[in-house]
Amino acid sequence: MFSLGSWLPALPSLAWGWALLDALLQGLVGACAVSVLCSFLKVYLYIQCVNNPERQAEKEAIAARRPLLEPLHVLVLTGVLALVGSRVAALVVLEFSLRAVSTILSLGKGAHSSQLYLLCQYSLGCGVSCGLSFLLEGALHRSWNLALAAGLAGLLALHARRLAQHVCALYELHSRARYCGVCILLLAAGHGIPRLLHNALALTFAVADLAAVELINRDFLSTGEAVRFWTPLTICYTLLVVYMQEESRQSTGRGLVFRTVVVRMGGLFILLLTVGRWTDILHVFVSLLGELWCLLRSGVLLESCWKQ
Repeated sequence: MFSLGSWLPALPSLAWGWALLDALLQGLVGACAVSVLCSFLKVYLYIQCVNNPERQAEKEAIAARRPLLEPLHVLVLTGVLALVGSRVAALVVLEFSLRAVSTILSLGKGAHSSQLYLLCQYSLGCGVSCGLSFLLEGALHRSWNLALAAGLAGLLALHARRLAQHVCALYELHSRARYCGVCILLLAAGHGIPRLLHNALALTFAVADLAAVELINRDFLSTGEAVRFWTPLTICYTLLVVYMQEESRQSTGRGLVFRTVVVRMGGLFILLLTVGRWTDILHVFVSLLGELWCLLRSGVLLESCWKQ
């Protein structure tokens, strides 16, 4: 595997440093993807509130400016995604994919859930990280490729954030006066944002699921070892999905969301106690912190989704 240090002497400390740099760059790309998702959801929910006079309080809460929160969120999420190993990240991706398919089927054909998009934040970051790890494995000058990906992702996240700020500040004025091309476009096609996010996330998780399966299977030396791992994993994830579907029918709100996170990570923790490694246990706790951080940061958007 080649990276930025492929031309330098092969020193153990140097190799560790380049590996850490690669992990941070992968985490940054994943954090930027989450930032783009939140920015587009913020735009969509704000437009929905503008069109409904009874939701003015929600509109003001969404439009409230927090200039330091977004960079802090990206920074913390980058560190979390860099710390989480590829094995646990792959398991998080597969668990969310199964849960998302179950939720979409229960909603009915053609239905979308903005809440599901918010709940996938951390899983999206893990999916992007897994996909990059798999696609760039063995690539020539891997770190240069990751640096380019991080630069492009950061640029996209910055423009998405500026779009959200523009909409929250000027959408009402521009949409009435037919003054701004961006706001006029959102006025005409803003209702299509969920469909756009649905297609983008479906493609991202399709690639991430393939990468996750491959990253997990490469640790097994025989088919028997793979069967001993995948059998309890499948049973555990199926029970979790059934439990969460039943819980969602009985209650809603922030308490349910946080309780679901704890149950999911608790199930993954118990599973890895039997078939995992000690580093996997540590990464589960890091993943729990990442999930909670994403949910706390998007609390206002989640409240708006529940009131729709």
